[in-house]
Amino acid sequence: MPPASLATLPAPLYARLFGYGTRRGVASMILGMAAFIINDTLIKLASTAVPTGQLIAMRNVMATALIILLIVTTGQAAHLRRAADRVVIARSLIDVIATLCYLLALFHMPIGNVTAINMATPLAMTAAAALFLRVPVGWRRWSAIAIGFLGVLLIVQPKAEGFNAYSLLAIAAVVFIVARDLTTRRIDQTIPSLVVTLTNAVFVLLGALALSSYEGWVAVNWLQVLLLAGAGLFLIGGYLLIVDAFRHGDLATVGPFRYTGLIWALLSGFLVWGDIPNLLAFAGIVIVVASGLYVLHRERLKARDEASTTNPIE
Repeated sequence: MPPASLATLPAPLYARLFGYGTRRGVASMILGMAAFIINDTLIKLASTAVPTGQLIAMRNVMATALIILLIVTTGQAAHLRRAADRVVIARSLIDVIATLCYLLALFHMPIGNVTAINMATPLAMTAAAALFLRVPVGWRRWSAIAIGFLGVLLIVQPKAEGFNAYSLLAIAAVVFIVARDLTTRRIDQTIPSLVVTLTNAVFVLLGALALSSYEGWVAVNWLQVLLLAGAGLFLIGGYLLIVDAFRHGDLATVGPFRYTGLIWALLSGFLVWGDIPNLLAFAGIVIVVASGLYVLHRERLKARDEASTTNPIE
């Protein structure tokens, strides 16, 4: 049994089902992506009757309360003062914009399309790492990145009839997610992930309250409250499962299973709204996934080559 970790999922049944190795990492990634899509589905359903700001605010009140409960029950309350770390706050401010862009796109686009655009994030991250962090990126990965962004254009279809301008917000969300993740790398490793998540949830809540001051509030019924409560629960569950995935499996192994989120999104879009991507969008989805998987493959080969150079076989 591995050393205990506050970030892992301790449920005995879960451990008996998936163990503690790579199989558990893969399972947690698949289930984590499913949890995120269920969150998106529930909040999209609630968005038909509740203004955007109020919707996000209500969800984040519930999510924040759950995060605080987890911090207290896992004995991390002493780290709460670290929530005011400057880099943590900077990351949270960026994520406010990313969240608003993503959710506004989600509320006005098929869930499969917006999720597919979001799946270009690893490609954008590799490009940003090369441009801003001077990480070496060879011509093969640059080619895959360029082809992947072509796939995004096929999904967005900027000149096609019925073009949804909210696709631009989905693309903007990808840009801000990359900026957020680059900022995350600068956070002190001694600050617990739950504390970082708490700061993020609070700032998104404040941003939503600011937006709702312009939109106003409406009365909600018990069904809408349940939808938002469920969205908050699955959101936090998704975060915990993703952390668990990388605690029990390496990035090269579990990373590709991130794309199972697209399968869940397409399934949700079809079952709940009857959405079926057109041929161009479907081709774009395939291209984005294939490009992302190829970039992950090349990064795994690069890491293996660097490891063999550092530790040559005698």
